[in-house]
Amino acid sequence: MVTPTVGGLQKTTNYKVVLPFYIYASLGFLFGTILLLCSTDAIEAHYFNPHILAITHTMALAWGTMIILGASHQLLPVLVEGELASDRLAYLTFGFTAAGIPLLIYGFYLFNTGWPLQTGAVLINIGLICYLANVLTSSFKSSRRNVHAWYVIAATLWLLATTIFGLLLVLNFSIPIFPRNSVDYLSIHAHLGIVGWFVMMVMGVGARLIPMFLISKYTNDRVLWLIFVLLNGALISFSILYLAGLSALWYYIPVGIGLTAVVFFGRHCYKAYKVRLRKSVDQQMQTSLISVAQMLLPFVALIIALALLPQGKFPGMAMIYGFCIFFGWITAIILGMTFKTMPFIVWNKVYHSKAHKGRTPAPKDLFNDSVYKIMLYSYLGGFMVFIPGMVFLSQIALKAGALLLLIAALLYVYNVLITTGHKSKQI
Repeated sequence: MVTPTVGGLQKTTNYKVVLPFYIYASLGFLFGTILLLCSTDAIEAHYFNPHILAITHTMALAWGTMIILGASHQLLPVLVEGELASDRLAYLTFGFTAAGIPLLIYGFYLFNTGWPLQTGAVLINIGLICYLANVLTSSFKSSRRNVHAWYVIAATLWLLATTIFGLLLVLNFSIPIFPRNSVDYLSIHAHLGIVGWFVMMVMGVGARLIPMFLISKYTNDRVLWLIFVLLNGALISFSILYLAGLSALWYYIPVGIGLTAVVFFGRHCYKAYKVRLRKSVDQQMQTSLISVAQMLLPFVALIIALALLPQGKFPGMAMIYGFCIFFGWITAIILGMTFKTMPFIVWNKVYHSKAHKGRTPAPKDLFNDSVYKIMLYSYLGGFMVFIPGMVFLSQIALKAGALLLLIAALLYVYNVLITTGHKSKQI
């Protein structure tokens, strides 16, 4: 299984298409943690405030979305057993989104709902339309599309729905497009992105990569299709219930459906882990498996929020929910999978034509494993310290947690840069 994985990554998309997304995302992660450290006072305010909006969109777009876009350009040909339809569309995706994201963050940070926010939103949508065109063309040009490819297609459609809806909400600040204030629709906008884009994409690709990197032959397409239906059903039912204006009690239905999908996904990963051929599991895979367990935390926070928020109790629960998502499982799985995929891409770039001339470093030798371990401990420490800080509104805990997360981001950037800048050497 390992050889096809490496080979699959080696024979697919040009590294020039993929690596800019990784580098941009690493800087986005760093910037997000800097904003967090500088804005801990905002944790005590309402979640709809400029600094929290800027941090959320930095983590969602500059960090999570950009690295997933880069990785998916590399992995999509493996999933559809074909080629990426267009490198040019991939470059356009990067160019437009990379230009639009800083404008959007700047607009939110200053809460300038005029040209910065609007221009940023438009550019991001243009970039994602290019991405959708590439995904659909690549998928349907190939005669073979497995269940994982359908996850990618559905996730991309939900992502574009999220950003188009976000653009309309931005315009709604100036032009009355919707009958209610934009703030009233934030929950739908957020969950279109969280469940439709992030959860759908992470589960679809993770269900393929986790068994592959564990060297496990376990597969169960029937369960993966069931998870696919449950996720889409949860998102659609939540949107209908929310727009219908029903009481919070009704939301337990989509939450229960979504939680069932997460449990099935965790069970799928556990079964792959149990029958793995590679008995020793490296730090990167351990991090990714930790992130699977972390997927339960947002659901716990959401259930508590549904119980408390309607009564006006503990309004900070909404922020804890968001933190568990963006700084929790999304970040954890990216920290793990970055150094399982990117080193293969760089190795192929540097050594593909030289491997037959002598011994070369293994892909895992392209980054600093000691730095990775320190990064991981710093990240886990920051995550576990920051949450109590949010619960008890302790600035000391919030600053300490944010500082540890910033250190983790600096170490992550360091490892990304030494990996992408690796030069040829023989052993």
